[in-house]
Amino acid sequence: MDLRVSDASLSDAHTPGWLSREAIVAKPGFNRWLVPPAALAIHLCIGMSYGLSVFWLPLSRALSVGQPAPAACPDMSLATALFTTTCDWRVSDLVIVFSIGIVMLGLSAAVFGGWLERAGPRKAGLVAALCWGGGFLIGALGVYGHQLWLIWLGMGLIGGIGLGLGYISPVSTLVKWFPDRRGMATGMAIMGFGGGAMIGSPLATLLINTFKTPDSAGVWQTLAVMGGLYSVAMLCGAFGYRVPPAGWQPDGWTAPAAKSAMITSGHVHLDQAHKTPQFWLLWAVLCLNVSAGIGVLALASPMLQEIFGGALIGQPGVGFGQLDAGQKTQIAAVAAGFVGLLSLFNILGRFFWASMSDKIGRKVTYATFFALGCLLYAGAPWAASIGSKALFVTFFCVILSMYGGGFATIPAYLADIFGTQFVGAIHGRILTAWSTAGVVGPFVVTAIRQAQVDAGIQGAALYTRTMYILAAFLAAGFVANLLVRPLAARWFMSDAELAASAKGGNATALGRTGDAGIGRGGVTPLAILAWVAVGLPIAWGIWSTVSKAMILFG
Repeated sequence: MDLRVSDASLSDAHTPGWLSREAIVAKPGFNRWLVPPAALAIHLCIGMSYGLSVFWLPLSRALSVGQPAPAACPDMSLATALFTTTCDWRVSDLVIVFSIGIVMLGLSAAVFGGWLERAGPRKAGLVAALCWGGGFLIGALGVYGHQLWLIWLGMGLIGGIGLGLGYISPVSTLVKWFPDRRGMATGMAIMGFGGGAMIGSPLATLLINTFKTPDSAGVWQTLAVMGGLYSVAMLCGAFGYRVPPAGWQPDGWTAPAAKSAMITSGHVHLDQAHKTPQFWLLWAVLCLNVSAGIGVLALASPMLQEIFGGALIGQPGVGFGQLDAGQKTQIAAVAAGFVGLLSLFNILGRFFWASMSDKIGRKVTYATFFALGCLLYAGAPWAASIGSKALFVTFFCVILSMYGGGFATIPAYLADIFGTQFVGAIHGRILTAWSTAGVVGPFVVTAIRQAQVDAGIQGAALYTRTMYILAAFLAAGFVANLLVRPLAARWFMSDAELAASAKGGNATALGRTGDAGIGRGGVTPLAILAWVAVGLPIAWGIWSTVSKAMILFG
């Protein structure tokens, strides 16, 4: 313990006062409702990781803009693609950026989670802003010089570190500010991650079309502008963070420990959390839920097109393989609306299910995800077999709402089981389940689909086996969640350890009331301004998504 405190003190020794954890302890009169929009400002930026695919096709013709054919090199190896200045990149070379970013998200969240708890969310948010915004700027340089390795480095490696730190930076802070509404508070912030692509994708398309010329794809200029915008927005969010004083609690709030054995009043040290079976059960719960959902996201567009074919454009009975090029373009637009609708439910589910978990409990919420998800996945082939597009779309909208809800509910679940002292760092380590699922889910789904294609299966039957296997993933998750039990008393820190940890920079509520006037709500001009600043982009993104999704029902 002494070593950790010494390390924490050393880490602040060369830190400017305005960046230290002590500088962001809330003063009397601070409104806790200013913290969620600060978190949203960061999550809405890093959520663009889900929308990076908007760049791949323009970048695949970066050298051959306006030419009838790409400047392709058929035998080009991946090593050659990293440094070539004469051959257009393949989409498969570019997609690796997303994979690098998601892997780095999990790794950086796990590695730097403990540092975040010591240094505070402002410092972590600042580093996240520099990495994510700076990653876009490095990517712009890579596009300008046609150097793929720079794009991998900037938007993948460095940007991925920003992803991880930005993702977990508000978690511990929000849980401590809203012990009475843990799920709702974290749901609001993590909703922003799901909404980032909803805002960033149409913005990127708009900028690309603005900057595009006969000689330029307009991508490097777009990346440079977005990198600058993201840096500014995330810095505003980082400097908006405040942490409650040690011992603070909302006025009139009573800790719910006596109401539910699943909500602890103790705190588990970061070094002990991963030694408990509960940690690995929750790791499996998140991994299985994400694997099932992300597998669908990976193939949502082709799945809808291949299952319903001509029925999507008013020609039932005409299979996907029987459509001409013009008809395939039409159903591709319909499928894009489907993907947009899934994204919208992914976002809304993050807030709805996380808020619902405050009322029914995290364990019951996850049990609902897995039980209902199993039924919907198993029922999807039936909906496809009877040709019910409406049922099929509804099933997957609900499934994706629970996929997003799983992300938003897990921080509150961890706080319930392990306490709030190190919840940000523990959440960072649990996110390695996301990195794993990001590989497992798409691989399983695409492998099964290819096996079905090789066997000559077409239409609705093409994805039947996939749906049943994903249902099995959720059945396994249901069992893992069922096995989660409250921790034994031996895992929790003693009062002396808790006090020493708080002295080292990990301030938490110690069971007494806070300073008068701190954290009280109220509609103030500053609070209105903060919520409008994040609310307007969200509203624009929702409008853009819904307008495209309406094609599905046109």
